[in-house]
Order: sequence, then structure tokens, then C-alpha cells
Amino acid sequence: MGFLKEFKEFAVKGNVMDLAIGVIIGGAFGKIVDSIVKDLVMPLISAVIGSPDFTNMYMVLKDPTGSINEGMALADARAVENAVVFAYGNFITVAINFMLLAFAVFLLVKGINRLKRKEEAAAPEAPKGPTQEELLSDIRDLLRKQQ
Repeated sequence: MGFLKEFKEFAVKGNVMDLAIGVIIGGAFGKIVDSIVKDLVMPLISAVIGSPDFTNMYMVLKDPTGSINEGMALADARAVENAVVFAYGNFITVAINFMLLAFAVFLLVKGINRLKRKEEAAAPEAPKGPTQEELLSDIRDLLRKQQ
């Protein structure tokens, strides 16, 4: 029974729940950023570069059969026997996705820090207590009065 009680105490602590909520929100946030990259950013970049789909951008390093042509999809090029394909398009998409996600997290942290600074500036200062010297001199005076 002790093990279950310990596990229950661990599971309901605030930090564990905060972490679980953070993971769930992070997964949803990642999907939003992925959609921004795929649906908004990549079409703009593709329009400038001229390639409509980055995932099918690759370079053939070895094609022993000679059956890979230029317009072939990446999956079909990889399916050719003994072919070596350098698929850089998906990496470009993932790198852009990461940069946008890192930028969004940076802006989020920057905003939170700004709010914390405003909150700290608005908070009234705690009244300062007596210094150590003042306390010692008060004690000395009280001792003198007792003698």
C-alpha cells in the first residue's frame, strides 16, 4: 500500500501536473507551427525559388539502372534498386520549421520576461528593517538599563 500512496503523491504534485500540461500544449503548439510552415511559409518560399514542393527535392548520387528521371517523386526514386538519393528537401522544411518554432518560443519568453519586469516594478518595496548594528546597539542599551 505504501508504494501506491507514494505514486499518488508524486503524480498529483504541482510540478508533475505542470509538466504534463506543458507537454500537451507544446505538442499542440508544434502542430500550429508545422501548419504555418507547410501552409503559409513554404508556398511563399517555393514561389520565389520555383519549386512547388520541397519534400521532393533530391539529388541522385548513384543510379545503376538509369531509371530515375528528373520529375520522379522522392519515394519512387528511393524505390529504385541500389540507387543512392541525397534527399535535402525534407531537411530544408524541417530546418525552417525549427527556426520558426525557436523564434516563436523566443518571442514568448521575451513577452513573459517583460511582464515579470513590469510586475516587479509595480510591486511596492518591503519596508526595510533595522540594520544589524541598530539591533546590537538596542540590545546593548537594554542590558545597560537592567544593570
